[in-house]
Amino acid sequence: MLAALSRFKIPRRPSSELLLRCIFKQKVERGELSPLTLSSVTCSRKVGGVRDVSTSSTLCTKVRGNSKKREMSEKKLTRHFVDHRRVKLVAGSGGKGASSFHSEPRKEWGGPDGGNGGDGGSVIIKADRFVKSLAQVVPLYKGEDGESGGSKNCYGRNGSPTYIRVPLGTVVKEQGKTILDMTEHGQEYLAAFGGAGGKGNRFFLSNENRSPMTATPGITGQERLLQLELRTMAHAGLVGFPNAGKSSLLRAITNARPAVAAYPFTTLNPHVGIVKYRDHEQVAVADIPGIIRGAHLNRGLGISFLRHIERCRFLLFVLDLSAQEPWTQLQHLRYELDQYEPGLSQRPQAIIANKMDLSEAQEKLETLKSHVSQRVIPVSALTGQNTEELILHLRELYDGYIQGGGDG
Repeated sequence: MLAALSRFKIPRRPSSELLLRCIFKQKVERGELSPLTLSSVTCSRKVGGVRDVSTSSTLCTKVRGNSKKREMSEKKLTRHFVDHRRVKLVAGSGGKGASSFHSEPRKEWGGPDGGNGGDGGSVIIKADRFVKSLAQVVPLYKGEDGESGGSKNCYGRNGSPTYIRVPLGTVVKEQGKTILDMTEHGQEYLAAFGGAGGKGNRFFLSNENRSPMTATPGITGQERLLQLELRTMAHAGLVGFPNAGKSSLLRAITNARPAVAAYPFTTLNPHVGIVKYRDHEQVAVADIPGIIRGAHLNRGLGISFLRHIERCRFLLFVLDLSAQEPWTQLQHLRYELDQYEPGLSQRPQAIIANKMDLSEAQEKLETLKSHVSQRVIPVSALTGQNTEELILHLRELYDGYIQGGGDG
């Protein structure tokens, strides 16, 4: 009988290693696992014939592409210069007074012991020479409220003041009227007063009223709506029509990186770059958004653009040589400036003929010089042609501004 049973072989159960290899092979064919996973499977035999499988955690994961963060567009990465803000200031309210009576064993008539509430925190505007723009100023500032009074004659804590740090030369206005000009480092202006704290019933104790129950609430803090404007935005301002190459020119002469594209109104906010010289002098140049005809009538965003130009000490008119008649652009630009503020176009200035890399630019340059009596600086922001002459002339304008008593 034993001999008969020995003829039949009992099928062996497949090992766990073989099963795992089959499973991994199927997943590799479907693309769920890396092909290196098969070679990383190792088996170790333990006591009792039990096998344990260990694999590399990095190789058992799903095959994925290189996970890179999506690069942000140039417009989102560029920081623009902010020279005016409208802010709402709400000072902190005072804490309410407490109404309580002293309670102690064997002392029935302890009397009132309610403390006063703390004063609300004020909002203070402070000039800081290390701040260069109003970009960090938020639309709403709220002071800290004072804490309420407590029993046992405990007074509430006063609210901490809130500081708004602004650059030197910031003008504070309210309803169009100038209130203060921040010209010194560390100068402070208490813009919104915090509310006074309420009185506890201990405050109302008198010979006529030995057990007052009265306690007053705190006073609401002051609210104001102010306009913050920078008196001087930059030394020089690039003035021109849309798509004249102002942003490209700012890139060519400074380290600023405003957005550049082949369509008009690429720049919607002013950008400021710094031109550094060998004697460590620095000249700030602002890229003003393009002006259109009728800007003084508030067409488009005209008045806001012209306000930026008003805060520049000297002007750089950028003319587009790809236009049919570049000299007419200069006439229209001066007209818009004079209509906004008489005499604005008479500030120290320079005329820049941009896009000299074009084929027809040289002929138009000669015609432009015949229509203009002032000096014309031909440059190419794309190739960097003749930008050295522009930088040297910019320094001459700056030195003349300093010698004239300007604030450098």
